[in-house]
Amino acid sequence: MINHIYIEGYKSIKEVDFDLDSINVLIGSNGVGKSNFISFFKMVNNIYEERLENYSIRKGAETLLHFGSKNTAEIKARLEFDNTNAYFFTLQPTASNALILGTETGYFNSDKGSQFTYAGTWFPKNISRNSKESKLKASKSSVSNYINSYLDSFKIYHFHDTSDSSPLRTPADINDNIILREDGANLAAYLYYLQEIHEKHFKRIEFVIKSVAPYFERFQLQPDRLNESRINLEWTEVNHPDILFNASHFSDGTLRFIALATLLMQPKMPEVILIDEPELGLHPVAINTLAGLIKKASAKSQIIISTQSVNLVGNFEPENIITVDRVDGQSVFNRLEKENLEGWLSDFTLGDLWLKNIIKGQPY
Repeated sequence: MINHIYIEGYKSIKEVDFDLDSINVLIGSNGVGKSNFISFFKMVNNIYEERLENYSIRKGAETLLHFGSKNTAEIKARLEFDNTNAYFFTLQPTASNALILGTETGYFNSDKGSQFTYAGTWFPKNISRNSKESKLKASKSSVSNYINSYLDSFKIYHFHDTSDSSPLRTPADINDNIILREDGANLAAYLYYLQEIHEKHFKRIEFVIKSVAPYFERFQLQPDRLNESRINLEWTEVNHPDILFNASHFSDGTLRFIALATLLMQPKMPEVILIDEPELGLHPVAINTLAGLIKKASAKSQIIISTQSVNLVGNFEPENIITVDRVDGQSVFNRLEKENLEGWLSDFTLGDLWLKNIIKGQPY
């Protein structure tokens, strides 16, 4: 688990320094920086995958630096994992509006009870300096191997595109089944893999889908009859077992929920699951079910999500919620404390308190 994170100079985040738990639900109004916090992990994944130069040129270093290079000389960040290992890096702008790694360092802590410091029980292991791309993957040290296992899973799942030509609705390569893709492009192939190899998990996913889409009976997944290298998301409706439907017949919300259920109920969970606004288009009952899936998944994966849903927020405890506000041009993050809300929680949910302006994360 990422137990502590520090970010300085990234987009709207001038500086943030706080602990992360197994469930982290970011709430706040539009434009306060929730998505910037989530996108930070996308940048880290691009660093890890040795695509920093391409990513930073495409995004623009001036856009990634807090109010541009005139105000911010570099981006700094450190992530602490399980109080045992840590990853620190700095990113500096170039004349071509790209970013390079000024410093890339791994740390090992011999004392799990300590907080992150640069001295004491934390031992640094230099990975690279002044490098266009990360050397982390190539490093053979035990510290780097530990960090790699986390950074490899930093993918932001985003199932918003449900248009007719979206990846979720189009046929998939049947062998594209190692992991569920960030946009759900291989949903049919991945579910087919679960059906054939992890039947118990597959049946549980079907059962949960039925609970929010009672017309759904079961999946009918098999290679395309005319092209066995492709597979469609085919299914049958209750009382109509002889008629095959496909992904184009699912509503937007149902299709998104299927992707979310598959992500959160798969047998081999990612170390970290990041989802930007998972509630989009879901019925309130489906949102409540989604909250239950998130809680259960948090026993195996760390969950970081941003949301605008009062209903979703109402399903969690104060310690799960991080409010995000914009103060003096920068994003400010605060985790709720239960003791400050005990007088309210006997009569109201956290969602109610958010609507009543009792907690932060407001548009003013």
